Amino acid sequence: MSTQQPKRPNYFISLLTMKCPRCRKGDMFKDANPFHLKFSKIFDMYENCPVCGQKYELETGFWFGTGYVSYALSVAFSVFNLIWYWLFFGLTWRDNSILVWLGVNGVLLVLLQPWLMRISRVIYLYFFVYYDESTAHLEKPVHY
Repeated sequence: MSTQQPKRPNYFISLLTMKCPRCRKGDMFKDANPFHLKFSKIFDMYENCPVCGQKYELETGFWFGTGYVSYALSVAFSVFNLIWYWLFFGLTWRDNSILVWLGVNGVLLVLLQPWLMRISRVIYLYFFVYYDESTAHLEKPVHY
């Protein structure tokens, strides 16, 4: 008799879809859309995972460390933008293309900031909470 284990959810897909690091099924944020006109909705998180009950804020002030993750993501994004901009348009001081790149990069960073702040929280929590095989049998709750 073989009992087949449920397939482990993919780490990167779970991270990018902002799922709980312990069960990789429960949503971390109450609304999947990070782009709200009301800034208070950006960090509207569940206190615990709706599937496995994992507490998201591990201790008081836990989320302060996400500033470092957000900074690293912003630098990586800026370097990526610099490379593609340089390859497609070229960079030189003579025609102010560096200033144009700085402007484009700055606008993109501002527009992506809500998503970057959320994903930095997810990445930071994934540093401290690991997947638990015992949660594989749990099912997603039905949202009405």
